[in-house]
Amino acid sequence: MPSPFPGMDPWIENAEYFRDFHDTMITLIRSAINERAPKGYAARGTQLVWMDDDQIREPDVGVFGRRGNHSFNGPLTLAGALAVEEEVATVEVEQNYLEIFSKDGMRLVTVIEILSRSNKRPGEKGREAYLQKQKECKEKGVHLVEIDLLRGGAHVTAVPLAKLRAKAGAFDYHVSITTCNPPIRYYAVPIRMTEPLPMIPIPLDPDIDPVRIELQPLFERTYDTGKYGEFMDFTKPCDPPLTPEQQAWADGILKAKGGP
Repeated sequence: MPSPFPGMDPWIENAEYFRDFHDTMITLIRSAINERAPKGYAARGTQLVWMDDDQIREPDVGVFGRRGNHSFNGPLTLAGALAVEEEVATVEVEQNYLEIFSKDGMRLVTVIEILSRSNKRPGEKGREAYLQKQKECKEKGVHLVEIDLLRGGAHVTAVPLAKLRAKAGAFDYHVSITTCNPPIRYYAVPIRMTEPLPMIPIPLDPDIDPVRIELQPLFERTYDTGKYGEFMDFTKPCDPPLTPEQQAWADGILKAKGGP
C-alpha cells in the first residue's frame, strides 16, 4: 500500500515505525549511490554504537511444579513458582549509517546519516555519540550529509539553525550538507511536508561531480516494502502532533484517498 502523502508521511516519525524505516531507507540510499558513483568510489554500511542505560523488561517467568497452580484468573498467584524480577541493564545501541570510500588507499570521503529520534533528544547518549562523530568528520576533513526526517527533537545537524531558518523560511524537514574541502561550507535543502522529498547531491572529491540521489522514490520503496500503510492508524495523532493547518491538510488527503 503506497503512502497517501506526496512526500514524507508524518506518522512514520512515531517510534513504533521509525527505526525500521530508518534502517531500510539507509540501505536503499547505499544501493542508489553505488549505482551512480564514479569508478573508484563505493558506499559501505556501518554502525554508530553507544552504551545506554535502559530498563530491560523481561517477561514474567514462572517455573511450574507438577502440582503448580496454573490459573491466571484474577491476581496471579503461582504456588511453587519462581519469580524473575525486572532488571536494569546497560545495553549496546547501534545506528546504521553510510561511509563513502575512495579506492585510493580506502580513504574515507563522505559520511551519510539519517537522524534517529535518540540523536535529537538532549541528554541522550545517542545525541552525545552523534555530536562527537559530527565533530570528528569536520576535524578529519570528511564531508557529512545529514538527512533529518523528524520534526521532533532539538536541532542537531551541522548547518547553523539560525542561518537555516533565515534563508529557508518555514520547513518541516531538511538535509544538511557539510563540505570539508577548505574552507568548510554548509549547504541545506529545506523540505516541506506538502512536497515530494528532494534530490540531494552527495559530495565526493573536489574534482569529482557529486552523486545525485532522488529521495522520493527511495522513500516510496521503503514505505511499500515495510507495508507501513497496512498497519498505520491515521486516526491517532502523530508524534509529534501536526499543527491545525497540517492536520487539516492531512485529513483532506486521507479523505480524498478513502481514508478515515
